[in-house]
Amino acid sequence: MPVCIIWSVPIKSLIQAQGLVKRFGDFTAVAGIDLEVMPGEVFGFLGPNGAGKSSTMRMISCVSMPSEGSLRILGRDPVRESSAIRARLGICPQLENLDLDLTVTENLTTYARYFGLSRAQARAKAVELLEFARLTEKASSKVAPLSGGMRRRLTIARALVNDPELVLLDEPTTGLDPQARHLLWERLFQLKQQGTTLVLTTHYMDEAEQLCDRLVVMDGGRIVAEGSPRQLIETHTSPEVVELRFGTDELATYVEKLDGVGDRIDLLPDRILLYAKNGDRAVNEVHRRTLTPSSVLIRRSSLEDVFLYLTGRTLID
Repeated sequence: MPVCIIWSVPIKSLIQAQGLVKRFGDFTAVAGIDLEVMPGEVFGFLGPNGAGKSSTMRMISCVSMPSEGSLRILGRDPVRESSAIRARLGICPQLENLDLDLTVTENLTTYARYFGLSRAQARAKAVELLEFARLTEKASSKVAPLSGGMRRRLTIARALVNDPELVLLDEPTTGLDPQARHLLWERLFQLKQQGTTLVLTTHYMDEAEQLCDRLVVMDGGRIVAEGSPRQLIETHTSPEVVELRFGTDELATYVEKLDGVGDRIDLLPDRILLYAKNGDRAVNEVHRRTLTPSSVLIRRSSLEDVFLYLTGRTLID
């Protein structure tokens, strides 16, 4: 009986960076990072302001060229083949750049024409994308009266007119109310289910947990952690967090009394955080030491706990 040999073909990464550096004069915004984004995944960049996220996204979108290192986008070199790469990208920028003088439909059809679609193709694509973005009823409306959530959905719809292989989203839900954010998450999750590769930056930890298959945390232009949201939580923090409040008492006086309870203690202006493997046991130990907090909350550790542990709580302008 003949033997059938099946050769496995490796999946090529859509983004591959090695030793990627971006400098602006004497300032190094990205200080030699390595990363790889695979087809069909949602990949996220987290980090405080000035961490290098936007500079990295600008290099990936071929708006800014690397200072050093290697970068391949869709198998191409962005230095020599930026136009060919941009034709296969969908870009949703952080700052809105819709044309307020055009209708919702015209914003899509005009943009589609830049990618070589005929007028008929552009109109058909606009109908399809307006349905996807739940904006069909606003097709003939001007952009100015639209809500922030509608404008953001239109911006994402516009990024899809060329059927991109890779969609870049820079803080896609910043400034939106909770209902608009969740609706936008539904649209992005639908793209994910369709196999579209998404790369996003966000300041919302719950957004990263909801959407991202894998992400990196950047700080000071470097990658300080990488993995799935669950992997990062398991690696960098304890499973549970106990939040203790002690009324108007000076919280610093309790830190020494809580020494050894849990794995780590964070002192905040209004409460103390105990990171522990078992929150109930930690609370029992608090009471055993005859401490009487005014309120106790036990919750699971989140990506926000990881983020603050890795990048600190100091505000960076």
